[in-house]
Amino acid sequence: MAHELIYMDNSATSPVDEEVLKEMLPYFNEKFGNASTLYRLGVDAKKALDKARQQVADLINADVDEITFTSGGTESDNMAIKGVALSEIQKATDKNPRNHIITTTIEHPAVLETCKFLEKFGFEVTYLPVDEDGLISLDDLENAIKESTILITIMHSNNEIGTIQPTKEIGEIARKHNVLFHSDAVQSAGKIPVDVKDQNIDILSLSGHKINGPKGIGAIYIKKGVRFEVFMHGGGQEKGLRSGTENMPGIVGLGKAAELARENLETRMQHNKEIRDALIEKVTSQIKDAYVNGSLEKRLPNNVHFRFSGIEGESLILRLDNEGIDGATGSACSTHDLKGSHVLAAIGVKPALSHGSLRLSIGPENSIDDVDYIVASIKKVVDYLRELSPLWDNETDEYIGDRFEKPLEDEDIDRY
Repeated sequence: MAHELIYMDNSATSPVDEEVLKEMLPYFNEKFGNASTLYRLGVDAKKALDKARQQVADLINADVDEITFTSGGTESDNMAIKGVALSEIQKATDKNPRNHIITTTIEHPAVLETCKFLEKFGFEVTYLPVDEDGLISLDDLENAIKESTILITIMHSNNEIGTIQPTKEIGEIARKHNVLFHSDAVQSAGKIPVDVKDQNIDILSLSGHKINGPKGIGAIYIKKGVRFEVFMHGGGQEKGLRSGTENMPGIVGLGKAAELARENLETRMQHNKEIRDALIEKVTSQIKDAYVNGSLEKRLPNNVHFRFSGIEGESLILRLDNEGIDGATGSACSTHDLKGSHVLAAIGVKPALSHGSLRLSIGPENSIDDVDYIVASIKKVVDYLRELSPLWDNETDEYIGDRFEKPLEDEDIDRY
């Protein structure tokens, strides 16, 4: 008999909170007005739009008029980077081309692919390395800045290994050199304190479906005074920054999810951390050659990322699904990419070992009471897969994959 589902992939997406759904439902039918119209239905929609904007602003300590709604984190990242790039290139001169962007090797594809796109048009991008915990060097960052640098785009926390970057210090360096700082906070907002003023962030991306809100809705924070070129043209909604009829059910849902995340932040952080730490302690003590990827200290409270020598991650995920546990090998956005994780390569994990990874991401619905079952299930599946693996010697109970492993090449790390 299958075990009741234990969902542990909240970093990919999270279930919509019942209070969020309740808030959204009227905006599909009885409150269906267009916020750009002048009659009562439209005026009521505009009030709901303003309320949601305030709720999102409060989550990250922004001013309400600094929030623009988007379709999600990917659009917000694209909008941030291209918006700055298009604006700054207009000020370029022969002596200062205003075309240099600094990012890291472990960013989400929404950032990395956008930077690669801009390189086709003459922009120069520096991809900072990270250490074995996934943290950048602040010295490396400062040394990479030059006169033509227009933007630093470094994620608040990593979507795979959960490492939290020193955003406040990054922002201080950016401000010192008069460079804009954008941070992808899709995994951080609503999970840990995010304060754009205290952390010196000029532009920030967030998404609804990571915080028990709906899919297809996100927001971008743009600090007052930031020069920004629009790349979505049309009817002038969202102060002309992002044209298109507003997704009112989604916006209302994001607003409510942001409000609940802010109100419950400390409680949820403690809840997630208790489960996270129990999983780390039990898995690493009960399963041989089980390791944690990423920093143990500077880590999201809801993220655990293991690697198990001698197995293949996709098989692990499928067999855990049979046990009633939903997890992931890494980012949901690269699930169908057969290449190894660029994040794990960047922190020095060899390809064969990176393929044996498991990310468990915790949500409000998870319970500490489930930990023993989860650990026992992981051990059962890992033991079974190792019996079949050519990379595991069952007689000596040891990993032998190093005999076949090729050294990491630059292309493994710099796939983007």
